[in-house]
This record gives sequence, C-alpha cells and structure tokens, in this order.
Amino acid sequence: MEKIAVTGIGVVSPSGIGKRQFWANIKSGRSFIKKITRFDASKYPAHIAGQIDDLEKYSHISERLLKKIDAFSHMALVASELALQDAGIDIKNEDPNLVGIFLGNAIGGWLYAETELRDLYLEGREGVSPYMASAWFPAAPQGQVSIYYGIKGFSKTVVSDRASSLMALGYARKVLYKNKLNMILAGGMEAPVTPYALLCCNTYGALSTRNEDPQAAYRPFDQGRSGFVIGEGSGIVVLENIQRARKRGANILGFISGYGTSCDGVDRINPASDGKELARAINMALNDAKINPEDIGYISLDGLAVDLWDNSEIKALEIVFGTGLKNIPVSCPKSMFGNLLGASGALDMIIALLSLEYNLIPPTLNLDTPVLKDINYVAKQARECKASKALIISRGRGGINSALVVEKP
Repeated sequence: MEKIAVTGIGVVSPSGIGKRQFWANIKSGRSFIKKITRFDASKYPAHIAGQIDDLEKYSHISERLLKKIDAFSHMALVASELALQDAGIDIKNEDPNLVGIFLGNAIGGWLYAETELRDLYLEGREGVSPYMASAWFPAAPQGQVSIYYGIKGFSKTVVSDRASSLMALGYARKVLYKNKLNMILAGGMEAPVTPYALLCCNTYGALSTRNEDPQAAYRPFDQGRSGFVIGEGSGIVVLENIQRARKRGANILGFISGYGTSCDGVDRINPASDGKELARAINMALNDAKINPEDIGYISLDGLAVDLWDNSEIKALEIVFGTGLKNIPVSCPKSMFGNLLGASGALDMIIALLSLEYNLIPPTLNLDTPVLKDINYVAKQARECKASKALIISRGRGGINSALVVEKP
C-alpha cells in the first residue's frame, strides 16, 4: 500500500492549542497535569488531569451551536479548523462528496449526557434538551464536523478504547489508498474531565492516585509508577494522496506508510503478558511500510504506567527489534499532558511527525528509575536525534493493539 501525505495538523490539548504552541511546550518538557478544578473531584480516588481552560479563546463556534454539543465535539471542530488552516485548504473549493471524516474516541460526550440525565430526574422529560440524543454519542463529533463544513463523503467513527484514533488514522489511509476520497480529516477527541466520566475512569483501576503531586503522578516505565492520568483534547490531521498534495503545492508534513492491528484475546480488560500479539501488530505495520525494524529511528510508547501494560509493551518491542532496541530512542510524551484515551494515538502521531521535522525527541517525564535499564529511554528532557521514520503504539482494553509507521517527507 502506498504512503499517504499528512498536510495539516490541528491540536487542542492541555499542552497548548495550535501546532506551534503545542510543540513549544512539548519540546520544553513541561507538565500540564494538575488537580481538577472544574468541579469538586476531591472525593474521587484520582482527581488530577490534563485540562484545557482556554478553548473559548480559539473557538470559531457560535454560542447557539455550543448549546447543542458536548465539549468533545467542540474540541473536534476547533482541531478540524486548525488542521484545514495549516493545510491551506478552503473546504468550499472541495467536492463535498470526496471529503471524508475518520475520528476515534472511547467514551463519548459525558458532560452533556450526565447534565441532561440529572435534569431528567429532577424535572421530568420536559427538562431534557432535545439535543441530548445527538450530543453525547461517540459519532457526534463526526456528525458535527460534517454538518459544519458540508462534508458528504464516506466517513467513519472508531470506538476501540485508547486505540480508537490510531485505528481511525490507519483506516483513513486505507480508504485514501483505494481512491474513494480526495482528502480526509482524521484523528480523535476525548473529554473525560467530567463527574461521571471521571468515575468510570476511576473504576478502571489503573489511574494514579498520587494526587498530592500531580506533575509527578504519571510515571510510565518508572519503578515508582502508579497508573496513568487522564487528559482531554483533540488531534486531527488532513490526509491526502501524495499526487494531489504535490499538485496543489501543499507543505507535506510527513507520510503514513504502515499500519497494523491485532487482539490478544485473553481478558476483557488486560492485555496478554507475553506481548506476542502486539509484536505481530508492529511487524504488520513494518511490513506494510516495506521497511525493516532497524529503519525505525524513534518509538512513541503507549505507556499506561501499569506493570502489566508497560512490561508487555517492552516485551513486544524486544520480540520485534531484538538487541537493536537499545539503539532506538523511545519516549512517552503523554506523560506531560495526560492520557487522552481514545484521542491519545492521534496526539502521539502528531508529536512523532513534529519530532521528525525538528530532529528532536520529546521526553518521558518522571522517569527517574527505569524498570528496565537497557532501554534507550528519552527521559526528563528532549534529545536531538535525526530520524526519518517513527513507530507509534496505541493499545486498548481487552488486548487491542495498533501500530502506525510515519515517515519524514
């Protein structure tokens, strides 16, 4: 399968809104995890998160529309507009039948849902907004983006826990390869910093409860790890085939060249401890990209900061890369802003593309004492590194594995 060009990047994250601000904070290694301030979360076991406090400053969305949608759709609309602007595309000049939207998320729009359900029990059915049914469900952002821009082409929403957005990107590449569409907006969004969504995440049993020191709480691959920290945001990119991108003189930011996915099939929540199926997904991505393991110059880790997940991820890498693993820099940048669940893979891919562009590998924060000493972790601060290809790993509950290869243009 041929490579697909990434020509625009849109980011809405705790580390910044817009590609420039986001990258400036990522490369500086700043943590944006803090105590939740939006509501009283003090009674939850884990009450820290990566939060976005200034979305309204960047928003082009009318107040009328905002009353009809959940925050995760709002984030997707802002990220989509940023991606289109970055790509230099005026959507009015596109054939709407040949533009698609491929987005992923894990939990849907719970702030809207829980607020309206509260009103239902307090006021009866008259108290419920007529927009509730269309605001909370996982495909709502896809619908809102399509309505906003008049997009009518083949589109899809992927719900596959934390692997959702990386799967959406892999699916989008496959559709573009078949020439079904001219361009696709692809990525993910998540808004889990709400009372009920936070409760659901806490029952997962994998959140860090290191609430007294939020910035040090998310510690993937460290001996002091205690689970992950949630974050909210959206990462969306513009994808086009290479011929079209070059014909219109686009600034090609990178290529998606390989994708692979598999399932462990051993438990409804946990992955297999041996990493074999994740290794198979990685090998599928490498074969799809027509490259060898030694061609990879950077690996973006899933990094859940839970023993079973972290250890099985490293085992998979050892299966694929063997002794060569020690030569490849690896990092988990989401330790700076939180795990965006279904949107995490899209943010990781965006960071990988920027890393290749600027020859700089972002750090894993709080990696003081690595569990495994012979892994080439980039810890605490960014490291200069000229790489041309990167591997992104994203995994979900139930042993869902996804792997994506991106290349420097």
